[in-house]
Amino acid sequence: MKKIALFENADKPDAIKYAIDAVHILHKFSAEIFVRHELFELCDEDTKKIVLPRTIKEFEKYADMIITFGGDGTILTAARETINSDLPIMGVNVGKLGFLAEYNTTHLEQAIKDVMNGIYRLVDRSILETKVEGITYYALNDFVIEKNDNSKMITLAAYSDEHYVGDYRADGVIISTPTGSTAYSLSCNGPIIAPSTQVLCITPISPHTLTLRPLVVPDTNEIRFRLDTPNCEAILVADGYTVKLIKYGEEVTMKLSESKVKLIKPEKSTYYDVLRRKLLWGANALDEYVK
Repeated sequence: MKKIALFENADKPDAIKYAIDAVHILHKFSAEIFVRHELFELCDEDTKKIVLPRTIKEFEKYADMIITFGGDGTILTAARETINSDLPIMGVNVGKLGFLAEYNTTHLEQAIKDVMNGIYRLVDRSILETKVEGITYYALNDFVIEKNDNSKMITLAAYSDEHYVGDYRADGVIISTPTGSTAYSLSCNGPIIAPSTQVLCITPISPHTLTLRPLVVPDTNEIRFRLDTPNCEAILVADGYTVKLIKYGEEVTMKLSESKVKLIKPEKSTYYDVLRRKLLWGANALDEYVK
């Protein structure tokens, strides 16, 4: 891959810095480098000579891959903006945790060198979709239906295909992919699901009763919710992006999309390595204390 697009979190100065550093690393490989106009304006004159400004929507036309600089949210934004492009995404973590953005800034030059030399894994991640007023929205991590600025909880009637699941009386629900199982769902006591697993997870947010637990269903099922709380509104959120205001009696249906997101991963890193690093999975607290 010789045509590389860079996408940075413009709100993080470090993301801008490392994106510019990456420009000069990529230039050593004679790569054709595309950056957003916002980053182009922040480059010095020498850097401007070796990059081409484009909008993110144009990346599909010109680039072979995207390198993001930020956190997982930056990857989610890049994926949403290029959802039908099939462009693989390499995530450089300039944030805190970073489940999706596995590459770090400490070894940025080596990471880019490996990718340019074909030393990486390419993985497909499932995504969800929903159609609202004729527009299709996608989520790599999750869709969330939650109460809208109201202290009163909401009731959502849930269906899996045409089978009635039950009423969720809670602050909302999270419908997550396996990729999203380590995001918002995990903070609401949802299970960690290996990315290759072909399932979806419905996780209640602060449920009214303890009998409401996370539910794992086949990803071949359509998941449908109806807001059954009179005089209340809810919002539909896709990967942290508010999509729609939902009113009493309205329904929202989610299903697995035919599209997928391609992620570039370190060749010798596995999902379980990430769990151990990021969540201290299986770590012995006493051993850590002794160290």
